[in-house]
Amino acid sequence: MGIARLLAKGWIVFCLFAGAHALRLALMQGLPLDNALPAIAICALLFAAMGLLFVVGFGASASHGGGPWLARFKPHHLIPGFNEAVFLAFVILSFLNQALVAPNVIDRGGAGALENAMYFLMPGQRVLVRSLESCGMDGGRIFAAAFTWLLAIIYLGSTASRLKLAAGLIRLEMGDKPQLLGPTLRAFLFGIASVVGIQFLAVGSAYPWLGCSAFADITGALLIGLAPLLLAYLILASLASLRAGNPEA
Repeated sequence: MGIARLLAKGWIVFCLFAGAHALRLALMQGLPLDNALPAIAICALLFAAMGLLFVVGFGASASHGGGPWLARFKPHHLIPGFNEAVFLAFVILSFLNQALVAPNVIDRGGAGALENAMYFLMPGQRVLVRSLESCGMDGGRIFAAAFTWLLAIIYLGSTASRLKLAAGLIRLEMGDKPQLLGPTLRAFLFGIASVVGIQFLAVGSAYPWLGCSAFADITGALLIGLAPLLLAYLILASLASLRAGNPEA
């Protein structure tokens, strides 16, 4: 789970999630699908290509030997592992909840119970609720945020039970393809990014910086529906890299 691979996965998911929400918002504004889909798809692909170009350059500069990239590439590298498959399934669930479920369950008891539970558990959820209330908007956003945090907690708890396996895979990858950054330094960098993400999202420091208009567009949709899951995946990568640095773990 190198830094380049993590950046590539995260950027692809980010672009696809943002493109899906852009298409949803365009359809809500009354634009026909045949006009909105090509323009949004081209923008999403261009953004994904630019990010992947940077990531590939970073990975090539950070790799240490191993031969040409094409010679080392194998078809099974395209197949996601179990943790990645669960992550993608949760991202899809979060998007479907934001687009189809959350706007219709604002006043229902089950939604309120989940919102109250996350309001008590997550400081960032309380900051988000206050920010949305000050803007006079909900539209299912509070329930969508609570549902995404629930998915992130479930994902983190589930993958923690397979942390030893993830650390072993990292050791195998390092043996086959030595890299400039070892698992300890990689875990340190992932840990710093995780702490920053926890401060911005779990504590809620990022929400007061946003204006009311941000919660109504793609920025708010990404922070509510995707960012908690990306944070959980980053924490998993940090813990797996830290454990991979200890051969006796």
